[in-house]
Amino acid sequence: MQAAHSWSDAPALSVVIPVYNEEAVLDALVARVIPACEAVFGHRFELLLVNDGSKDGSWAAICRHADRDPRIAGINLSRNHGHQLALTAGLHQVRGDWVFVLDADLQDPPELLGPMLAKAQEGFDVVYGQRTRREGETAFKRGTASLFYRMLGSMVDTDIPRDTGDFRLMTRRVVDQLNAMPERYRFVRGMVSFVGFRQCAFPYAREARFAGETNYPLRKMIALAVDAVTSFSTVPLRFASHLGMVFGVGGMLALGWIGWVWLQGGTVQGWASLAALILIMGSVQLMVIGVFGEYLGRMYMEAKQRPLFIIADVHRQTAAADGSAGNPVARMEQDLAARLAAPQRASQ
Repeated sequence: MQAAHSWSDAPALSVVIPVYNEEAVLDALVARVIPACEAVFGHRFELLLVNDGSKDGSWAAICRHADRDPRIAGINLSRNHGHQLALTAGLHQVRGDWVFVLDADLQDPPELLGPMLAKAQEGFDVVYGQRTRREGETAFKRGTASLFYRMLGSMVDTDIPRDTGDFRLMTRRVVDQLNAMPERYRFVRGMVSFVGFRQCAFPYAREARFAGETNYPLRKMIALAVDAVTSFSTVPLRFASHLGMVFGVGGMLALGWIGWVWLQGGTVQGWASLAALILIMGSVQLMVIGVFGEYLGRMYMEAKQRPLFIIADVHRQTAAADGSAGNPVARMEQDLAARLAAPQRASQ
């Protein structure tokens, strides 16, 4: 039987977990997260499960768990917004002094909450998990991840640690700073690095996925990489300029060589080489236009100032039918409803 507990105080810990098509994992997830939180914070925590437009029975499973435990709340987004915006939606609803973020697939062990909190209490505002081993991942996935972090590290000014994800423990003031950033194309781990404060790594071995298949295929990984680069670097723009200068210098050298051959009384042969050069130059121009277009398109989308996410429903245990105004669960729902009103008004 679950021990009695009170909601008279705000939770000390908020756990945020984005969920997308994770029906097969949710029971095991809750069964591991709840004891891990109780071992450190007793009953003073909340678990926010953010359903990112799942197509399976994830939302029904979330509602079932929320009905059983008042510490669990389900947040249902109006459609699939993507992992980073689902995470952002959860971060906007937290009430705890500490915020613990992990994925729903149980590759990041929730039992590390205690050791990570002990490290944070040494004076750190962010303790991020840094993978020393990746169980259950293909060589291709490990190779592309390593390449991504090396590329990102060479292109951005912000120090974004390698081999990290969104698995981390943060203080409330870090989360408040993240929530104050209005940008639409969000790369949360990079934004956390940008915020600053004292941060440290927590090495751990990443487990294999508990069940099901990854919801982060190559297409989504590439999109995340583009978001990371364009959000934190202007190197692609400078690269386009440098590429133009290189080809310009090459063209001038080629023109000089043609002139020298002509002065010697000869002619430069090779229409095929000229056609190939034109194709190369055309391709480079299109690539440069594409880079500029990517940045311009993002500026256009940011200028619209549409809400980052739209919440369709919030599910948690409701107050008893004869509950009074002093009922703590009712106060929680009223508080959460007030928080939800701001993005809804912005969408009108």
